[in-house]
Amino acid sequence: MLTMIDAGAPYGITTGPDGELWFTLVHQGRVGRLRPGHAPVIHQLDPADGGPTVITPGPDGAMWFTEGQGGRVSRITADGEVTAYAADSPFGITAGPDGAMWFTQMQPGRIGRITPGGDRADFEVPSPGGMPAFITPGPDEALWFTLNQGNAIGRVSLTGEVTLHPLPTEGAAPVGITLGPDAALWFVEIGAGQIGRIDPTGKIDEYPLADPASRPHAIVAGPDGALWFTLWGTDRVGRITPDGTIQEFPLPERPAGHGGGEPWKAEPHGLTVGPDGAIWIALEAGALARLTLP
Repeated sequence: MLTMIDAGAPYGITTGPDGELWFTLVHQGRVGRLRPGHAPVIHQLDPADGGPTVITPGPDGAMWFTEGQGGRVSRITADGEVTAYAADSPFGITAGPDGAMWFTQMQPGRIGRITPGGDRADFEVPSPGGMPAFITPGPDEALWFTLNQGNAIGRVSLTGEVTLHPLPTEGAAPVGITLGPDAALWFVEIGAGQIGRIDPTGKIDEYPLADPASRPHAIVAGPDGALWFTLWGTDRVGRITPDGTIQEFPLPERPAGHGGGEPWKAEPHGLTVGPDGAIWIALEAGALARLTLP
């Protein structure tokens, strides 16, 4: 099923504490929310030049998102009130186990921490040009992140100590990362067409996809004990179990009346488990896709 979003191009998506889907509209400088079965509500950002990307719930009941082009980490309430904080090219963001928000800064390469009250700290990543991307809490009271150009997985403690784990595959270019049901971190390698797994000791396993050019982008733990990921290069969604079994599923077709007979390039990016237990995917082509579990 597709929900067309005529107000822009969805990029990041998550489920908020209010039981609604929240998503970013990257090219229009907007943030939207959707209760399944209802019309979306769109909040226009001011200024609208930020390029909002990743969005996630905060410990304060609000939603937090990054604006990489505008150099801001921002907070939005259910009624659309926005508070912005300056940051250097932020991208990934997540709530940490310490009640603060943790985010990546791709250039010059730092991990940032900000409290709901706006207190900031930055921690250098010892990989010049490494471009930290997505970030997620681990099972060990630390945050784990991908180094897209540094070809590594990083770990930062709550006191700012950074450890890097190089990947076995050259040019893997990891992007999305999430905590799996097996207490390991699962990530995608957009450059190598693989799914990776790293346990808290640093042991890494890699699982090749059928199409090396499928360009996996984001990954999330599903309610079925597996990991779900988007395949930006093939307009598909994938599923991998903790034992490495991989399946792929096509995205829904564009409904009639939206784009006529023109080719459909969905461009799936973020995905999340929705309030209805389905997998929801942000399609930059202008829609949210809902995929029921097999």
